Amino acid sequence: MDLANTAAVVTGGASGLGAATARALAAKGVKVAIFDLQADKGEALADEIGGVFCKVDVTSDDSVDAGFAAARAAHGQERILVNCAGTGNAAKTAGRSKQDGSIKHFPLDAFDRIIQINLVGTFRCLAKSAAGMLTLEPGEDGERGAIVNTASAAAEDGQMGQAAYSASKAGVVGMTLPIARDLMSEGIRVNTILPGIFDTPLLAAAPQQVRDALAASVPFPKRLGRPEEFAALALTMIECGYFNGEDVRLDGAIRMAPR
Repeated sequence: MDLANTAAVVTGGASGLGAATARALAAKGVKVAIFDLQADKGEALADEIGGVFCKVDVTSDDSVDAGFAAARAAHGQERILVNCAGTGNAAKTAGRSKQDGSIKHFPLDAFDRIIQINLVGTFRCLAKSAAGMLTLEPGEDGERGAIVNTASAAAEDGQMGQAAYSASKAGVVGMTLPIARDLMSEGIRVNTILPGIFDTPLLAAAPQQVRDALAASVPFPKRLGRPEEFAALALTMIECGYFNGEDVRLDGAIRMAPR
């Protein structure tokens, strides 16, 4: 795919992996729309890269529809979607309270929230973007667009307390190939990245000893992943026309321990 003057939408694009991807796309001449709830960061980044910010809640049909409408009004129909919006939580499936010994289980509303954001939110944005891409004239090889989703190494080896997070990210992995097959006759490619331990704003707030321990757990290189490395793989998936239906770990060969 020739990226110059192409339109793209990056969800969760105000910080972390999404921000790095938005910058990398803009550096290639792409007109980038950032979907996020963090207005201050999103607007600042949009100004920096010459893009547009849209305040979007990926769990809301109306919010996502309004975001795509604003992005397309500014840049035209996107040929690129990168789904980075997501979050996590941690709770054991069931266990005893250390305070009083009472038995509790993972709160179902907390479980459902993660599924709604990470899995359903990803599909919501993907389906609406793909429908828009169908209106485009096909380019080389009949291509109309490229979509990159974000899962996690936890999709394959989630740790204790990650039942909701791992399930949501495994769902993203599981739907990648079927969606690529759904869209194959329309010239839209779909791939997914499974990042390991990356140096994102969430980890930036962790104590240095925690960051050092996490870095040491990576086989090689013994450091946290850099958001720019995620962005580089996303660009490869977008630019390489033969990259389709794949789920790729980007994790320094780490396999997560139970805890």
